Amino acid sequence: MPISACIITFNEADRIGDCLASLAFCDEIVVVDSGSTDATREIAATAGARVLERAFTGFRSQKQFAVDQARHDWVLCLDADERVSPELRASLLAARDAGFADAAGYRFARLSEYFGRFLRRGNAYPDRVLRLFDRRRGGWRGDREIHEAASVDGPVKTLPGDLIHYPYRSLMQQLQKTERYARMMAEHEFARGKRASLGKLVLSPAWRFWRGYVFRLGFLEGWHGLVYAYVRANYVRQKTIMLWMLERGQKVE
Repeated sequence: MPISACIITFNEADRIGDCLASLAFCDEIVVVDSGSTDATREIAATAGARVLERAFTGFRSQKQFAVDQARHDWVLCLDADERVSPELRASLLAARDAGFADAAGYRFARLSEYFGRFLRRGNAYPDRVLRLFDRRRGGWRGDREIHEAASVDGPVKTLPGDLIHYPYRSLMQQLQKTERYARMMAEHEFARGKRASLGKLVLSPAWRFWRGYVFRLGFLEGWHGLVYAYVRANYVRQKTIMLWMLERGQKVE
């Protein structure tokens, strides 16, 4: 059963090489680039990927476009900041050798590196994601372009092994990224009639922090766990404040 790997990119020259190297077991690699100004496309093409260009219209639609361009029906979707670990690769190959007979899709844990430490506690892990699936039975569906998720019609199995994730180049990049995502989510929720309440404004960020840092043992990750929990709680705060402001006819950017 052949596998097509699908990746979307924008200015990922420093990370795309390692991502593609971890996908060497796939029968095809499709890279959809949205106008990179660095060497992303050249690096991907040199590594043997089929590189396509498409204007960015949203994370979900961009990823679905990549899936639609694949030559094979079983697709493995990664971001440029992700790598298939050796254990996960063995699990993926075992499922392929069995003909993907027991599922329409497979999920697995995502292990994130956070400024020199891999976080195995708190809200960061196991962060299971559905990334290997039969596109005839699913894909990147729905209308939400941010925090997109694939879904399938049929059983989903969990494979052992981690998808290694390098999400942030710096703290400033993380803060800028979370602010952008907070705005996109607030606009999405506002367009669909969701509203913020005073209770959510006060309690939701606090709950996100305590759930990850205390109840899910994020404090065992040292200062990395503390900073991660604060920044993620601040994302919830930003999103709720932006939704609150949109309700009152105010611009958020």
